[in-house]
Amino acid sequence: GFVKKGTRSAGVAPQYCGTVGKIANCQIGVFLAYASAHGPALLDRALYLPEEWTDDPARCAEAGAPAEATCITKPTLGKHLLEGAFGAGVRAPWVTADSIYGGDTKLRRYLEEREQPFVLAVASSQRVGMSAKAEQVVAAWPAETWQRLSAGEGSQGPRWYDWAWMPMSWRLHPDGMAHWLLARRSVHKPDEIAYYFVFGPDTATLEQVVQVAGTRWQVEQAFELAKGEVGLDEYEVRTWTGWYRHITLAMFALDYLTVVRQHARQIQQTRKKGQNHRKGAFH
Repeated sequence: GFVKKGTRSAGVAPQYCGTVGKIANCQIGVFLAYASAHGPALLDRALYLPEEWTDDPARCAEAGAPAEATCITKPTLGKHLLEGAFGAGVRAPWVTADSIYGGDTKLRRYLEEREQPFVLAVASSQRVGMSAKAEQVVAAWPAETWQRLSAGEGSQGPRWYDWAWMPMSWRLHPDGMAHWLLARRSVHKPDEIAYYFVFGPDTATLEQVVQVAGTRWQVEQAFELAKGEVGLDEYEVRTWTGWYRHITLAMFALDYLTVVRQHARQIQQTRKKGQNHRKGAFH
């Protein structure tokens, strides 16, 4: 979410803005990131146009939005970004996203048809089977189902949660693949539970899936870095083309810095190995 004043910036409207955690006058961008051990990289982006824009061709034309623009849902925009990345040769062992995307049946089906493993967050009210909701199913799990595992390193050390999962054996899946319902419970606030649909190799372990779920924090890290280091949100452009140009340049700059940092780390590691070798030889 990019908080903006006025009504002229392409796609701006009162809508939920994750940046401030409430309804605000803002532009919404859908982003595809690549999470790796070397840090996050932003791969692609799409500007969301609300119906109040697509229902007003004159307003769209003034902001330079495509004449054929329609209101495309955020999950569909996300699917388009994935299609573009896969088509360009990007390969990833897993895909993960928040509940806006995880709750979309079409997006999940697209990934399943590709046999692309995923860990997608879903709402507590998400149906599991014909009638039960995710929160109802998880509430019935016995205490011994839960395991305390780290979802990876955070800014203050390991991110510990209680985790549990259950195979959804009634779901159709290709040979060698399986579906699960996954739950994450706060250690300090047990009433705070997050839910996920998982699709992946039937050999997947809970520990592996937990690590995948944890990689979604790299998206937030990418935004934090892009805003702090390359000015992702510092723009005054109003047009559709202007937004894409600024965002694309900021993404490119962030990815460049990620590569530079990795090269610097490799050089430091090589030097340390050389120093340790010489010390060993001297003694």
